Amino acid sequence: MSGSLKDLGPMSLHPVNEGVFAVRDAAGQPVGNLKRIGSVWKFKAVGYTAAGEPEPGGGPLTAQHNRVFERPDASELSARLLAD
Repeated sequence: MSGSLKDLGPMSLHPVNEGVFAVRDAAGQPVGNLKRIGSVWKFKAVGYTAAGEPEPGGGPLTAQHNRVFERPDASELSARLLAD
């Protein structure tokens, strides 16, 4: 991946259901999901293969997979996921 992670931000959250938000980068591309697991929210990175198939735990934010958050907040999510 060229450029820094900061080039992906700011991130946005899009409700999928009561316990899941789709996470998209500044260009609107999906980079993962924020899922409520018990009392915490976990970021689940998602990448895509050359054939367009989803690759759980992949993509530009692989290193952030399973990062824990107290609540869904796009500003906090962007700051923490995109810190170099």
